[in-house]
Amino acid sequence: MENTKKIALVTGGSRGLGKDMALRLADKGINVIITYNSKADDAQNVINEIEQKGLQAAALQLNTGAVSSFDNFINQLKDVLHAKFGTDHIDFLVNNAGIGGYSPITDVTEAFFDELLNVHFKGVYFLTQKVLPLINEGGGIVNISSGLTRVAIPGSSVYASLKTAVETFTRYLAKELGERKIRANVVAPGAIMTDFGGGHLRNDEQLQKMVSSFTALGRPGVAEDIGGVVAFLCTEDARWVNGQRIEAAGGMAL
Repeated sequence: MENTKKIALVTGGSRGLGKDMALRLADKGINVIITYNSKADDAQNVINEIEQKGLQAAALQLNTGAVSSFDNFINQLKDVLHAKFGTDHIDFLVNNAGIGGYSPITDVTEAFFDELLNVHFKGVYFLTQKVLPLINEGGGIVNISSGLTRVAIPGSSVYASLKTAVETFTRYLAKELGERKIRANVVAPGAIMTDFGGGHLRNDEQLQKMVSSFTALGRPGVAEDIGGVVAFLCTEDARWVNGQRIEAAGGMAL
């Protein structure tokens, strides 16, 4: 294990991609705090798995689309850092939490747009702002985007546009936080079979075949394809990777 004293905060870490990220970070010797929205039992299961690896872990409830709740969340985060980890800082922030949403442009409502906006961009922006004072010098930020910022699939215009905004935000983070030696990067998964978006891909065999047909490695992704990439970016091996977008999509639509 590389460094058991470092701490990563992973939003949406109770299941799917976030769960695998948390477990792979623990494999790197990094303690983990995860957030969950409503799946407290799932979150506790992740904590148990991490602790079985010999690492420390904790879970906090957070709706990443409710910006007004962030001050209270930060206070809770400080409390758990002090009580369980004996510190007042973290080293890495992984902005992973998200929700699915699919609609052709002609049917998009303002309510639909705003719900995705709050979770996928406004929430990411202001949670990062609130957490920044707690990130140690030399730490890092990993924002999760999507292969859909490069490959246009009908029905995903809002989601993809907001992820494009996150990618731009990440480059600005890398630039503005350089003085603190804090790196900021994007991981952009391709089509992944999880329960994201109600299992949109996982439950649709025809969609899986379509994705497989234009992916060089011949299959859709699974959660275990992504966590290791995020964990890598939180190690010294990635110390010179900054302001980059890494697409983990198996060679989708090359």
